[in-house]
Amino acid sequence: MENIIGIYIFILGLLIGSFLNVCIYRIPRGESISYPPSHCTSCGSKIKPYDLIPVISWIFLRGKCRKCGEKISIRYATVELTTAILFILTYFQYGYSIYLVKYLILIPFLIVIAMIDYDTMEVYSITTWIAIAIGIISLGVNFYLGYPVIDYMYGGLLGAGIITFIILMSKLILGTEGMGWGDVEICGLCGLFLGFKLTLVMIFFSFIIGGVIGVYLLKVKKKNGRSEMAFGPSIIMATLFMIIWGDKILNWYLGTFYKY
Repeated sequence: MENIIGIYIFILGLLIGSFLNVCIYRIPRGESISYPPSHCTSCGSKIKPYDLIPVISWIFLRGKCRKCGEKISIRYATVELTTAILFILTYFQYGYSIYLVKYLILIPFLIVIAMIDYDTMEVYSITTWIAIAIGIISLGVNFYLGYPVIDYMYGGLLGAGIITFIILMSKLILGTEGMGWGDVEICGLCGLFLGFKLTLVMIFFSFIIGGVIGVYLLKVKKKNGRSEMAFGPSIIMATLFMIIWGDKILNWYLGTFYKY
């Protein structure tokens, strides 16, 4: 039974991932995410339902528009598959619980925010603040059901506070903000869902991920030290890591370094 439900969760992830591609493409352009229906961005032809099957349609069409033959980026299928994998991993981690519902709502927002930030180096409030509002609502649900609330409030304050501190200190010492205020929204949002302890670990991992990406850009992409880099995707990758493996990392750390 668990495996059957897992398959449904995986399919749900694929379908939501397909919709996320629409959001990622249209939100930065100020377009409606509901109208017009899905269409080729090159020739404008409406995409038939049988060409909208996540991942499978991209494979059968060989990554090209059926009408004009224009190449369709593999990123569309990657977003769909990544969303499905994250959904199934989250399900196996939390099973039937309020945490499963909470994180299955959060993950799509994180993917959209990360991809848009990567593409444009912009963080759109319509994505972050809707997710923050959902996080606040989840706190109310937690309180009603008797689950802890304060820890998650502290997590949100910690996430937003640390990035704010870095921005202010960077401005004071270096004369530049170093990070964007959108990163404050992202980190505060993630902290609101993770709680205090996991937010601490998430921030630590986000800087490691950001450092690795920075070295890659310097060495492989030949960027210079002054080139700008979106930090939001690093925060979000670390958050996704915490959602799925955060408790295991904390237990390992405490068990290894705090033995009595």
